[in-house]
Amino acid sequence: MKKYVTAFFALVISSCSNGQTTIAENGIETSNNTINKEQSELLFDNTKSFPNNTQLSIALIKNGEIDFIGIERTNDTIKLIENYKHTFEIGSITKVFTATLLSNFVNNQELKLDDPIQDYLDFKINTENVITFKELANHTSGLPRLPSNLNLLLVDQDNPYKDYDKEKLINYLTTEVTLNQEPGIAYEYSNLGAGILGFELATISKSSFESLLQENIFTKYQMVNSTSTKAHIKTTLVKGLKPNGITTSNWDFDVLAGGGAIFSTVEDLSKFALAQFDDTNNELALTQKPTFKINDQMSIGLGWHILKRKNGGEVIWHNGGTGGYTSSMALDLENKNGIIILSNVSAFNEKMGNIDQLCFGLIKTLDKK
Repeated sequence: MKKYVTAFFALVISSCSNGQTTIAENGIETSNNTINKEQSELLFDNTKSFPNNTQLSIALIKNGEIDFIGIERTNDTIKLIENYKHTFEIGSITKVFTATLLSNFVNNQELKLDDPIQDYLDFKINTENVITFKELANHTSGLPRLPSNLNLLLVDQDNPYKDYDKEKLINYLTTEVTLNQEPGIAYEYSNLGAGILGFELATISKSSFESLLQENIFTKYQMVNSTSTKAHIKTTLVKGLKPNGITTSNWDFDVLAGGGAIFSTVEDLSKFALAQFDDTNNELALTQKPTFKINDQMSIGLGWHILKRKNGGEVIWHNGGTGGYTSSMALDLENKNGIIILSNVSAFNEKMGNIDQLCFGLIKTLDKK
């Protein structure tokens, strides 16, 4: 039986003059699973350069059991806090959920992965190339990263997607669309492609992206504090930070919501992660199957990137970044291990790569018996 094992600490992690990490313990309430010295050093080393008020909310999943760890940087000290129910932007991890919606449509026989997306639209895409649903979900559609009529130099830099609506997307697809290569032959990461996928699934269902998420994923996996609409957030929203530590605005998505609109908690994402370990779940299993080989170390399923590890195993992985947040999620399906990190580290912070580095470092520690 799967269960949640939570561990909350009143700890202070600091750096000694000799460069060693020390942990000052004060009123610890723990389960049998707590962070060890190696994990605490990974936390310190990968977060010490972030600005004050930086928060990380972390789930360590070991053989299907979960420890929640929260940390906050205050006055050059990193302390552990309870924030597993706090809400963050998850950025492009949203794409995994958009691809999961696609899998739901396929399992319900509403469409096929290799169906042309043109067949389900009431306007003509201005290209002779056939783009399939699978190619939108695995970034082989040939579409660029962003549409040409979304000029990031002319939009609100703190909220770049908010005014890009259905009318602008349709205008792009009917008049401006240009593919960088033929569909199906090369991997090129595309926020646009994922946005189109979310838009088209909502169009087919005569619904909204938010409604599809709530009805087909969030309710199913009891993700009660997840939404793609800021107004629907129920728990404490951790404020996003610019690279200099100043608070920044949240990003609002319109028609491109499928590319990055979701707000969630590490608790909710843990429920979604546990469901990934159930190989009888056809909807999720389909998203995990390789659909395109990117290189010798990485393939892609539907949304999920599939990474080969040095120990011979694999993880499915995705990360995300917005103006005020960075996230990373890696799952070892074979051993039912995983790491989920949500943070208010800006994607524009020069050290934002530390979040992925921490994610992969932590999952490596879970390999040890």
